[in-house]
Amino acid sequence: MNRYAVIGAGPSGLSAARALQKRGITVDGYEASHGVGGLWDIRNPRSTMYESAHLISSRTTTEFAEFPMRSHVDYPGHRVLREYFQEYADHFGLTELFRFDTGVTRLEPRDGGWDLTSAGPEGEETRWYAGVVLANGTLAEPNVPTFRGEFTGELLHTSAYKSPEQLKGRRVLLIGAGNSGCDIAVDAVHHAESVDMSVRRGYYFVPRYLFGRPSDTLNQGRPLPARLKQAVDSRVLRAFTGDPVRFGFPKPDYRIYESHPIVNTLILNHLGQGDLRIRPDIDRFDGATVRFRDGSADEYDLVLLATGYTLDYPFVDRTHLHWQGASPRLFLNVFPSSFNGLYVMGMIEASGIGWQGRYEQADLLAAYLDAAENDPARAARFRDRVTGTAWPDVTGGYHYLGLERMAYYVNKDAYRGAVRHEKDALEVSA
Repeated sequence: MNRYAVIGAGPSGLSAARALQKRGITVDGYEASHGVGGLWDIRNPRSTMYESAHLISSRTTTEFAEFPMRSHVDYPGHRVLREYFQEYADHFGLTELFRFDTGVTRLEPRDGGWDLTSAGPEGEETRWYAGVVLANGTLAEPNVPTFRGEFTGELLHTSAYKSPEQLKGRRVLLIGAGNSGCDIAVDAVHHAESVDMSVRRGYYFVPRYLFGRPSDTLNQGRPLPARLKQAVDSRVLRAFTGDPVRFGFPKPDYRIYESHPIVNTLILNHLGQGDLRIRPDIDRFDGATVRFRDGSADEYDLVLLATGYTLDYPFVDRTHLHWQGASPRLFLNVFPSSFNGLYVMGMIEASGIGWQGRYEQADLLAAYLDAAENDPARAARFRDRVTGTAWPDVTGGYHYLGLERMAYYVNKDAYRGAVRHEKDALEVSA
C-alpha cells in the first residue's frame, strides 16, 4: 500500500487526512506548529489571526457536514474554531497521524514519488512518499508592496497584528480594506488616537444579518444566474446599507461578487459617526508624513498594510506545480496536469465555500488515489480527462477582477458542482 504525506494540519490538511483515511489510504501528516488548527490557532507562529477575529461566513455554511460544531453562535471566534478543529481531529483519529513541531524543508522527485525532508524535535529526516498533499495554507505569506520614500514611524503588515494594545493612543493609517483591514479599523476606533484608511478602489459591504438571519443562509437553493443575482443583491444591499460612496469610498469599478465582498458594516457605522476617515491612494512616504495622491497629507505613528497574502510553497520548485503568474495552474485547483504526485488542498478562495467545500476537494483526490491503487483503468480515464479536454468553468458566470489575489478565486456553487461531477464520473466503472 502506498503512503502519502499531508503538509499542514489546518482545515485543508485535516480535510485531506480525513478523506484519505476514509479510503484506507496511509497518511503521514506534517505540521510545523504544536497542534491542529492552522491559522485559526493564534499561538501558531505562522498564524495571521488576531484577537477580534471571527468567521465572516456563518457557522452552518462553514462547518464540516459530518461533524457539526457544538457552538450555536452564528459567527464564532477563533478560539472556538481552534477547539472545533481539535475536536474534529480527535474524533476521527486524525491527531495521531500528524508529526507536530515538524516543518517540511524540501520536496524532491525520486523514483515516481517524492523525497520529503523535514526538521523536527529529532532533527532532520528524509522519507519517500508515493505522493504529497500540500495543504500549508494561503494566508501566511504577507504581500508587502513597495512605496516611494521612507516612513519613519512603525510599518507593519496586518499579519503582525494580534491585539488592540498595539494601536493604543497611536495615529493609525490602514492601507487597503478587505475583511481583516475593516476588522482592525473597528478595533482602532476604540483604542487608537485616530484612524484613517487609504483605499484605491471601492468595495461592496454585506451585513452579517438580513431579515434577522445570517445573510449567507438566504437563497441556499438553486443558485441564481450571475447577472440576476448581482442585480437583485445590489438592490437589497443598497436598501440595507446605503451607498458606501457617501461614506467616502470610491465607487466600485466592478460588479458585486467580482471580488470578495466585505462582511462588515460596522465600518460604515463608524464612518457615519466620524470615528475614522477614508483617504485616497498613497503617493509617497515622507518621514512621519504620508502624502496622498489628491495632494493631501497627514502624520501617523503606525501604518498597517492590509494588502493581503501571496501563495507560498517554499519547499518545492515552482516548475513542479506549473506556476502561471500568481498561482499554480491546477485542474480544479488540485491536480497538476503532469500528475507528478503533488496535489494541492485549499488553494481556493470563494465567498461561502466553507470547509465542506474543501473536504469535497479532498474527497475527489482520495477517490483518484484509491482508483490509482485499485482500478488503474478508472484512474487513467480521469488523467485523460484532465489532460485531454477543456477544464470546467468554475467562475459561475462572474467576471472576476484580474488581480493577483483573484488568481485562484472560484464561485462556490460552480466549483462544488464541478468537483462533485468529476468525483461521480471517476467512480463509474468502465
